[in-house]
Amino acid sequence: MAIDSFGEFLTTLEKRGELKQISSTIATELEITEIADREMKKPDGGKALLFDSPSINGNPSPLPLAINTMGSHKRMAIALGRESVDEAAKDLESIMHAKPPASFTEAVKLLGSALELRHAKPKVVSNGPCKEIVEDPRDFSNSNAELPTLANLPIQKCWPEDGGRFITLPCVVTQDPDTGARNVGMYRMQVFDSQTTGMHWQLQKVAARHGKQYYDQGKRMPVSVFLGGDPVYPFCATAPLPDGLDEFLLAGYLRGKSVPLIKCETNDLQVPANADIVIEGYVDPTEELRDEGPFGDHTGFYTLPDKYPAFHITTITRRSDSVYPTTIVGQPPMEDFYMGSASVKIFMPIFRMNFPEIIDIALPAEGVFHNLVFVSIKKTYPMQAYKIMHGLWGMGQMMFSKYIVVVDDDVDVHNTSEVLFRMGANTDPQRDTIFTRGPSDVLDHATPEVAIGSKMGIDATKKLSGEGFKREWPPIIKMNKTIKNKVDEILGK
Repeated sequence: MAIDSFGEFLTTLEKRGELKQISSTIATELEITEIADREMKKPDGGKALLFDSPSINGNPSPLPLAINTMGSHKRMAIALGRESVDEAAKDLESIMHAKPPASFTEAVKLLGSALELRHAKPKVVSNGPCKEIVEDPRDFSNSNAELPTLANLPIQKCWPEDGGRFITLPCVVTQDPDTGARNVGMYRMQVFDSQTTGMHWQLQKVAARHGKQYYDQGKRMPVSVFLGGDPVYPFCATAPLPDGLDEFLLAGYLRGKSVPLIKCETNDLQVPANADIVIEGYVDPTEELRDEGPFGDHTGFYTLPDKYPAFHITTITRRSDSVYPTTIVGQPPMEDFYMGSASVKIFMPIFRMNFPEIIDIALPAEGVFHNLVFVSIKKTYPMQAYKIMHGLWGMGQMMFSKYIVVVDDDVDVHNTSEVLFRMGANTDPQRDTIFTRGPSDVLDHATPEVAIGSKMGIDATKKLSGEGFKREWPPIIKMNKTIKNKVDEILGK
């Protein structure tokens, strides 16, 4: 299941007919975005794209560029080392629901699960492919020393009004200065110059909390960024893990093999030894924040400029055969829709542990993650839909959800047409709608204040007498099974 390099992942995609290779020289300034956007809008997300000769300001980059590599349900499953995303979700659910064995057969099954889990813990190694090429300015007193530079990486300017080039698929490693707890997150990085970028960690993110701790202590904050390696790494960096749970533990479980971690050259942080590119550096708490943006974001609109910390590069290391992985975001559907859908499926067992009545959850592409959530439940008592709304708003990044629509268990929440039909048919707007306030995504341009907004819940379930409904609820129109089977037989002839 484990994939030991991003190049190996691309080879697998090619063998499965999921990769298009483009040998022509294509500009990282807007042109790759337009090609990738057209591909992502194709049915089922199109194909992954490998650009052999991306250009930077007209000059060919020494590194190829890959994009849309996880932009379909099939490619997302390959990235997770499974035949389907559902398979990964079932694996996790089976471990979470493990009970003391009542027989020898059950004991063997439980032992098998334990053997799988032993690979979850990362292991520290002394060398790895990510150190094959090292740009390391150790002699800061020598003004002629060659500094590490981002200039050779095929970093895109994604959209016309973007404030510059942005690294869009970075796994950012930070550490709590008090507890040593590690976090791996994904925060876009605007290139300010060849040795400096922005670090767009939003105020609700774990890395921002780590940053504040360093700021409060007046200490320089070590930060390391890696790209590539096993594709489960960027997935885990974006996954809605409980605070304090190491993303490399999830990665080790999903890949069925420990993540090999190696110490960085210029700080004490650890990164995967099989990463393609590692960018080491620091954030200085004594520096003023810098203007970052605009950026064409996953909301489908530009995020306007705001103040964020600067990330200073101390060294860059990489594999000799490294590939630069990237993505673009914008008006849906895009590659991130498939990554988000996989997260929901894999973490469904956790949702169900808290809310066993939940049947399924969908984040439609049109809702760009947080804006719209569809939930189906097995309803057994009055006001149960409202319990689910409030519960989900209290769970991690679900706090950003603007609209939650709850439907009955016979509705396919992945069929937006079916959900909208029930919402229109089963609701009285005044009775079945609630409003509340809470944190919002800082990227949401529609809220009256940054990071603060309102939310709406819609109960589109069948109403019970305890919910103030005094009439008889009518049955939905359905043909009986006998006739359906008979007509199937007639049409088959």
